[in-house]
Amino acid sequence: MKLIQIKVIPNAKKPEVIEKDNLFKVKVSAPAIEGKANKAVIKILAEYFKVKSKQVSIIKGETSNLKIIKISL
Repeated sequence: MKLIQIKVIPNAKKPEVIEKDNLFKVKVSAPAIEGKANKAVIKILAEYFKVKSKQVSIIKGETSNLKIIKISL
């Protein structure tokens, strides 16, 4: 299991994950409406860490752009 802190940037032109000083910036093209950005964050982090989407969950910050994510390896 791994816990990471991320900052989400919704409505980005291209989705990407940027790692810097133990903080991950996650850019997603989805808007921050009705959980769409959260779903996109889970999908892109699953691809980045090469795990299944169900192994990635938001622990804290469901409605914030700063989140704590749990990745089950």
